[in-house]
Amino acid sequence: MELIIESLVKNSFVTALAITGLVMFFSQILSKYLTNNKLQASAIAITLGLVAAYFAGLYTNGSKGISDIAIFSGFALLGGSMFRDLAIASTAFEVDVKEIKSAGKIGVIALLMGALIPFVVGAAIAWLLGYKDAASMATIGAGAMTYIVGPITGTAVGASSDVIALSIAIGLIKSVFFMVSTPLLAKFMHLKSPRSAMIFGGLVGTTSGVAAGLASTDVRLVPYGALVATFYTGLGALLAPSVFFLALNVFF
Repeated sequence: MELIIESLVKNSFVTALAITGLVMFFSQILSKYLTNNKLQASAIAITLGLVAAYFAGLYTNGSKGISDIAIFSGFALLGGSMFRDLAIASTAFEVDVKEIKSAGKIGVIALLMGALIPFVVGAAIAWLLGYKDAASMATIGAGAMTYIVGPITGTAVGASSDVIALSIAIGLIKSVFFMVSTPLLAKFMHLKSPRSAMIFGGLVGTTSGVAAGLASTDVRLVPYGALVATFYTGLGALLAPSVFFLALNVFF
């Protein structure tokens, strides 16, 4: 047993990949047999990861969640900024900018509103909770856009690690919320056509939440919603640490 543990610690990154695969497999089983695929495996896996990180932090009194435990230290790399940025690049790699025109003007308006409104709301809540400097407000506002844009903005504007972690948590909550609620609210939102899926993707923004939510609603709508949501991530990563931050900096 000691030899096995030593090997897992020595190859911590491979261990992290293997554990992630097992968690996803277990989440797919739960999704299929407990929720009849109404709750996406991605939402279950993210929730399990957050719970594991919380209890690992309590156990170790550390600051890096589950990666503070030696055998799980590979998650520090797997969940780090390098793979985060790779995820952004891979998501947008095959997207043609011309394709967004197929959503029409309403798609562009939805994209801009979807980027601006969460940022403003997130920054306002940050201010109400005592984060009154522009860097913290911009980072938390960007986290309300997506959990990818939050840390990108925080790193760019020099926010503290605690604020960056908070922005990721906000973005994850948003993502899980839309994973779970989209199939329940699909009829109310009239999510039944590619055009409506693209508008939905622009308003919501978080690619994982949009893709998983639409997959639970109608798998044929996933490419359309994910297409615009991908632009949302890129647009947020461009605007949040520049235009939005500079606008906040004028007043705060």
